[in-house]
Amino acid sequence: MLIAIDAMGGDHAPEEICKGAIEACHEHDDLELALVGIPEAILPYVENSGLVGTKLHIVPAEEVISMGESPALSIRKRKKSSLHVAMQMVKSKEAVGCVSAGNTGAIVAGGVLIVGRIQGIDRPGLGVPLPALNRVTMLIDVGATVRCKPINLYQFALMGDVYMRTIQGVVEPSVALLSNGEEESKGDELIQEARKLIKNAPVNFVGNVEGHDIPIGSVDVVVCEGLTGNVLLKFIEGTGGAIYSLFKEELEKRFWSKVGMAFMIPMLKDLWARFNYEKTGGTPLLGVNGAIIKAHGRSKSEAIKSAIGVARNFVVKNGVGKIVEELSEGGM
Repeated sequence: MLIAIDAMGGDHAPEEICKGAIEACHEHDDLELALVGIPEAILPYVENSGLVGTKLHIVPAEEVISMGESPALSIRKRKKSSLHVAMQMVKSKEAVGCVSAGNTGAIVAGGVLIVGRIQGIDRPGLGVPLPALNRVTMLIDVGATVRCKPINLYQFALMGDVYMRTIQGVVEPSVALLSNGEEESKGDELIQEARKLIKNAPVNFVGNVEGHDIPIGSVDVVVCEGLTGNVLLKFIEGTGGAIYSLFKEELEKRFWSKVGMAFMIPMLKDLWARFNYEKTGGTPLLGVNGAIIKAHGRSKSEAIKSAIGVARNFVVKNGVGKIVEELSEGGM
């Protein structure tokens, strides 16, 4: 199993990307990884690993797509970039998947323009698993398709359902539309039309949910357009960081709180692990012909290792094949 890694993508590339790749190779015996990027930048971080030439392979690329570049333009123009080369490896079947912590728009554009969409899928969706009180909830889409049509939300619902059943092992996952109210009359024209489609889809559709339903884990799959999903995801990340900072600030003010903290540390570590994106790993780009995993732009080695694990799991469980099969059975 060879997975292509965009070694130049992300805020901490290539050092942390290489470290994460080495850790992933040690954790999974069946993995081989192609580190795609500028060889002289990559080699210092892997040459002493003992894995180069066996489980780690350096694939040359001459350019890097930065976070601020135009997504579609950069993936078309920069054909010698690390991301473009990695995506080409997936298209040619040399690699079964690609992991990148780079420019989200470029990753989506590469998935569509280079790897290609699954037949029948209008637009892909980024589905991120969010930890909730009593389950993991998949939020789809979080930025792949900013302006959606009803058919896009319908397909997100189908793909989210397939992913949660076949990859996450959830029996009959509940699927809902994100709206400004639970009533059928709520939502704009897009929500209204998408609701009619999803209501007749072969999924366990439970209607509308509101934003406050997501953290308490009301449903397994929440469907929304990419702009809304991306704003919501970043709000959740920011809120988590703010609560953590406020908690530390209050502890420093109170002596007895510091004493009590010693007894709370194990519990807090377990709690933080549930909400830590580094453990979650990466976000799958659903609807394309390969395991394309978007890692967080700030990913360090632990998060990269987890994202590679997500890609491996998607391949082992035949994620693309399952989506193709079930969408075909659903009449698409």
